[in-house]
Amino acid sequence: MKIFMGADHQGVEIRNVLEEYLKEKGLEVEISNIPNHPLDDYPDFAFDVCKKVLDNANALGILICGNGIGISIAANKVKGIRCARVLNSDDAFKARNHNGANVIALGGLSDETAKEIVDMFVTTKNPSEERHLKRINKISFYESNEDSEY
Repeated sequence: MKIFMGADHQGVEIRNVLEEYLKEKGLEVEISNIPNHPLDDYPDFAFDVCKKVLDNANALGILICGNGIGISIAANKVKGIRCARVLNSDDAFKARNHNGANVIALGGLSDETAKEIVDMFVTTKNPSEERHLKRINKISFYESNEDSEY
């Protein structure tokens, strides 16, 4: 499994911690090549990581900004991305197993909490229950047919 990661200037420190942590677990990690600086913009990292997730089968994305909200909003503008801002491992489980999230957004968390979240996200399987799949399919249908009646 390949993990793509991106962070604005407010998330660089935790991104570096998570990158090292995931590599120690034997996962392939690629960091966005967009340079960080004090005036960088979180949408740039969201769009870069999300495009790479979509271009690589079974890849996941992790995005980090000050509180995870802005970067998750930007990520969800990318067709085919289901990004959830998560605050704990239960959120990460439900994002992946119930909602088929392929990207998570983090912000304002301790290193340990972020590691717990990432562990849960990368080890949780995609949805398999019919009720979850039905909901995901509704979202995908709407996303692909925005101009038609739902």
